[in-house]
Amino acid sequence: MIKGLIFDVDETLVYYEGYDGRHWFKNWGEEEIKKLGIEINFETYRKMVKGELPRSWVEKLGVNHVKFWKAIDKAKLKYRKWAAERGLIKAFPDIGTLKNFKQLGLKLAAVSNASQECTEFVLELFNIKDQFDVIFGKDYKYLDGAKPNPYLINKALKALNTLPKEALVVGDSLSDILAARKAGVQVVQVMRFGRIEGADYYVKDLNELLQLVLRINR
Repeated sequence: MIKGLIFDVDETLVYYEGYDGRHWFKNWGEEEIKKLGIEINFETYRKMVKGELPRSWVEKLGVNHVKFWKAIDKAKLKYRKWAAERGLIKAFPDIGTLKNFKQLGLKLAAVSNASQECTEFVLELFNIKDQFDVIFGKDYKYLDGAKPNPYLINKALKALNTLPKEALVVGDSLSDILAARKAGVQVVQVMRFGRIEGADYYVKDLNELLQLVLRINR
């Protein structure tokens, strides 16, 4: 019996038209990083984001890693506000299905590697924040707890008072799949941009996810 759904946000519920990581880093990220008196290239930044390097790696450059990631998230929020003003942040057309899960009595969590403020910003932008019982962005007390670490998934399970066997993680990326696996939770990949091996279930959109939950709970 599925009692809770733990959703990824970016590229699962919303997407950013024309977004390019390198372009963002050059035009938004580098400005905030230079204010800290250091320089980091995109590849090093990418490795920290992907977990190939610890997020505390920047301590080697003499800057507090929490301060560094707060600066990055400041740039991320600036970008999101800029993109929202230009209509570049889009919600997938099936997000209205979230209310159907609530009508079934399911508990919903939103979990993102983005900051709490960035995560809530996009959920509020499309008036879906209230669909979620709990929302967790990155935790500055444990920055290496970002997915694919299971920390945020476990945090959501505890907040929802739901056992791993009673939940599904719903996401689009390999990080979502790996985090769910490590937390002992079955995972559904929403194939927004193609299939990634390793998930327990595959759906093309949230309407198919609804049918999947109904079948499991039959």
